[in-house]
Amino acid sequence: MVAENYRDVEERIQKACERSGRKASEVTLIAVSKTKPVQMIREAMEAGAEVFGENKVQELCEKYGELPGDLHWHMIGHLQRNKVKYVIDKAELIHSVDSLRLAEEISREAEKKGIRANILIEVNVAEEESKFGVRVEDTESLVRKTALLPNVCIKGLMTIAPYVENPEENRPVFRTLKKLAVDIKKKNIDNVSMDVLSMGMTGDYEVAVEEGATMVRVGTGIFGERKYAL
Repeated sequence: MVAENYRDVEERIQKACERSGRKASEVTLIAVSKTKPVQMIREAMEAGAEVFGENKVQELCEKYGELPGDLHWHMIGHLQRNKVKYVIDKAELIHSVDSLRLAEEISREAEKKGIRANILIEVNVAEEESKFGVRVEDTESLVRKTALLPNVCIKGLMTIAPYVENPEENRPVFRTLKKLAVDIKKKNIDNVSMDVLSMGMTGDYEVAVEEGATMVRVGTGIFGERKYAL
C-alpha cells in the first residue's frame, strides 16, 4: 500500500507540473515518516523513495542508524537548540530555522564537525499563533543576519500552510512565499540562494507545486493516518 501511495503522489506531482508548465524533476518529494516504523519506510524505498523527513530529532537519529546510508534525511520539525548537535551531521537540510539564535547554534555545531549546514528559513506566512516561523516582513532581516554565519548555507524558504478543507484556500500563502523568495533573490545576498521552496503537504501539495514548490512534504498521503499515543 505504501509503495502504491508513493507512486500515486509522484503521478499527481507530475500532473501538477504539467498544468503549470514545469518539469517534474524540479520537485523533490519528501516522504514524511514521523511516527512510522522502519518497515514502512522500506516499502516506500521499494517505490523509489530516497528522501525522508522527520519532525523529531530522536526519531531521525534512530532511523538514520537503522536504514541504508544512501538515504537523504531532512529535519522538518521545530528544532530546539540543545538538540542541534544530534542531527547536524545527519540531516542534509534543516527546514525549520526560525531565529538567529537557532541559526547560530547550527553554525557552531557544524563548525565542530567541519561541515556547512544547509538550512531553510521557516516563514509563518499565515501568521498562525500555533505555528513557528518568522513573519514575512521580518524574513529578509533574518536572512541577512544568518547569511553572515560561517558554517551555514541558506538554500531557500519553508512554510507550513494552514489546515484547510479546500486546498485552493492556501494558494495565496504559497504565492506569498514564492514572491518573497524572488524578492530576496534579487538582492544578491552573499551565502544565500533561494533555489528551494519547501511548501505543500498531503492536503495541498498539488496547489503548492502549481505555485512553485521545489519540495513537498507528504506524510499521510504516503503512509496513511498517524496514530498518536494518548
